[in-house]
Amino acid sequence: MGLFTELFLGFVLFSVCMCLSQQADVYRLHPKYPAADDNEEGDSESSFVSGDTNRIGRRLQAEKTALLPLKGNVVPYGLYYVTLSIGNPPKPYFLDVDSGSDLTWVQCDAPCKSCAKVPHTLYKPKQGSLVPGKDPLCATVQAGSGHTRASSQQCDYDVEYADQSYSLGVLVRDSVRTLLTNGTVLTANSVFGCGYDQQGSLKVSPALTDGVLGIGSGMASLPSQWAKQGLIKNVIGHCISGGGRDGGYMFFGDDLVTTSAMSWVPMLGKPSTKYYNVGPAQMIIANKPLDKDVYGRRLGGIIFDSGSSYTYFTNQAYAAFLSAVKENLSGKQLEQDRSDPFLPLCWRKKKGFKSVADAAAHFKPLTLKFISAKKQMEISPEGYLVVNKKGNVCLGVLNGTTMGNVDTNILGDISLQGHLVVYDNEKNQIGWARADCQKIPNHTEAGVAVISTSC
Repeated sequence: MGLFTELFLGFVLFSVCMCLSQQADVYRLHPKYPAADDNEEGDSESSFVSGDTNRIGRRLQAEKTALLPLKGNVVPYGLYYVTLSIGNPPKPYFLDVDSGSDLTWVQCDAPCKSCAKVPHTLYKPKQGSLVPGKDPLCATVQAGSGHTRASSQQCDYDVEYADQSYSLGVLVRDSVRTLLTNGTVLTANSVFGCGYDQQGSLKVSPALTDGVLGIGSGMASLPSQWAKQGLIKNVIGHCISGGGRDGGYMFFGDDLVTTSAMSWVPMLGKPSTKYYNVGPAQMIIANKPLDKDVYGRRLGGIIFDSGSSYTYFTNQAYAAFLSAVKENLSGKQLEQDRSDPFLPLCWRKKKGFKSVADAAAHFKPLTLKFISAKKQMEISPEGYLVVNKKGNVCLGVLNGTTMGNVDTNILGDISLQGHLVVYDNEKNQIGWARADCQKIPNHTEAGVAVISTSC
């Protein structure tokens, strides 16, 4: 049994024991729009939280990195998730990792109006856990959502995703626990969403997750909150396995980052945007640019988004990419097929394809040449292809205009496979390197299992 496995199992046993030894004091939420503000309460609890936070921060200054295994895949789950323990006593929850948003939320019994089937008992907020409307994080979460109603007693949230699914709920404050690389447990008082009304795709998940872990760069993300408390550095990394393998790992903190082995580009739009935007890039297939503009500006900017299963291009970039792919398939005896109900463009051959690796030989890598830092990222054919149940190979790159995405290209999970991707919010930069994401690092290693750098 590996070191990480032993530590993780020990953490789970610790959480279970805590669950059995304590009883939760459940609190029912007030209506979303109360008739009048109630008296303010919880000032003493807030001071206790502040004191605890300072003590924990001092104790863990040298214990900076939380390491979590990733579960899931691009097909059929369409997401990757981690396990965090929440509450006191702590209980495990599976959370869908999303770098395209910063709010973390779990489905909760407050009571629940509309919740999906979940693998664990619904989270139940306790007396005194509601975040008041005057809390700075309330304004942060509500900014840009069109939702500004908050009372002295609670802060409502309304988060909508690109596929028009959404979660409604209130902000709560509770303990979140995760394992550090040295075997100790990080315990952080954290603000997150208690979601009592989920609609759209959030009502049904093939991986049966309990909620979403927003790791965007906004102040509401858990890593941002923990960094402000002095528990970790605001550096986030994820490594999604490629080659048809599931899972991978992610971390919070900077101890596992091998800076010299990675390519780095600056984040753009800080601090006004919560997205990991690196600006435009020239797109190249088979040494042929997709656009005459060497700066790639007409193709749109690029965002890294682990919350998207597939990659989405602007209309101009998609048309150019599709044209280049078809040109390179000319004479390869593949017949176009449009029978897949979800992916609009596929190809078939007589005996079918057994795997993406089997089909990749017919396609060329896509190179992104970032103008902002003169760095490039190579996405192999495995980073944009899917083999469906019929044995046809399909493009996992879609036209983003169907999702309302007009001027930005979104790199989703499919194109991030086989890469360690690091969001360094301390230095406002994003880095990547090809890596073996099946090899989970530990605190005794100088860095991650980097295979090669990307220029």
